[in-house]
Amino acid sequence: MKKIESFSIIIDGFGWERQPQVTINLMQNVQVNKDSAVSFLELVVAHKIDEAYAAFVDFSGKHHNAHTPAGMAALKKAMEESDVQTPTKQLIIKNVIGEDDRVAVHSRLVFESNEMAVVHIFRFNNGKIVEFWDLGMEIPADSPNKDGAI
Repeated sequence: MKKIESFSIIIDGFGWERQPQVTINLMQNVQVNKDSAVSFLELVVAHKIDEAYAAFVDFSGKHHNAHTPAGMAALKKAMEESDVQTPTKQLIIKNVIGEDDRVAVHSRLVFESNEMAVVHIFRFNNGKIVEFWDLGMEIPADSPNKDGAI
């Protein structure tokens, strides 16, 4: 059930206009999206990529990985190839931040020979991932930063 939570003042080119903000239990949706983002990543690392994509991805969506051709099907294929190349990788989630339809997951990705600090950003629509960004930085073993990368 939709209900009016509050009013906001919007400035347009012709003056002030009062417009209601309609929310549908926004906080609950944000938590569902956060849980979905984490579940998606956990399934991918657990070698359940088909299950992750079936449950959480809208294949008409888009991703922004510069090393992979456009389209969610291409991203899925790249994740499958990565899974074969690095089957023992571990994902250690440090922070999950959600607002509106966006979720950011800050984590550490541990491989046999190195580690990465990673941020995955998701945009959801109707419970499905419709846009995806992944940003990573290799963590040098001899980093001078005593606070660490994560």
